[in-house]
Amino acid sequence: MRRLLLINPNTNASISALLQTHAQAAMPADARVQVVTAPFGAPYIACEASYAVAAHAALDAWAAAIAPGQARFDSVLLGCFGDPGLLALRQVSQLPVTGLAEASFVAAAQLGRFAIVTGGERWKPMLERLAHSLGFAEPLAGIHTVAATGVQLAADPLAAQVLLARACGEAARRWGVQSVILGGAGLAGMAATIQPLVAVPVIDSVLAGVSHALRQAQQETLQAARVFDFAWRGVSAELTATGAPST
Repeated sequence: MRRLLLINPNTNASISALLQTHAQAAMPADARVQVVTAPFGAPYIACEASYAVAAHAALDAWAAAIAPGQARFDSVLLGCFGDPGLLALRQVSQLPVTGLAEASFVAAAQLGRFAIVTGGERWKPMLERLAHSLGFAEPLAGIHTVAATGVQLAADPLAAQVLLARACGEAARRWGVQSVILGGAGLAGMAATIQPLVAVPVIDSVLAGVSHALRQAQQETLQAARVFDFAWRGVSAELTATGAPST
């Protein structure tokens, strides 16, 4: 049975539960998802500082999940539309690693130029930087942020759907794109609801993430107790165990 490790890089348990519900529903019958929540950090990632801490927290959650005696996995998915810690995890994990944003970029770029709609005004420059670093600067036509964060939108789904449908429609018309990504773990499931109101495909970042992670899954799972050639100092026991012994 294939197993997907889905890391929620923030500390919000309700987001983890939302990810578990929607990710497992998108999995085939022979696959299972295990969602783990960041052990420290912010309840919602909405600025550069919380993003930086989330990258550390994602590494920590990964180290705990792959520790000896834990379940074995076929791939790793970062459950945040922004992918904190993506390149670090990809460098050290012996499993394929992707994130909600990267997976959504891949899916959208296959259709042509795309726009992003997401919650949180500070995300715009952060997502522009991420798209550039991952090689998607050209197909990304624009980013439309709404003031409410993903958690705030998830707290009032009916109002959020009206707001996001309007935002997606405006983005599609403004930039003349072939698709719009509805980005955010807290927005899981909303793309299907607002799709009839938007003239171009609306991509659910969580569903795109699960699909891409499953495609990347290796036939054989490889996990190692120690993956760093240096000794950690002052980090968790789980992350310490992935480094070289102290001398």
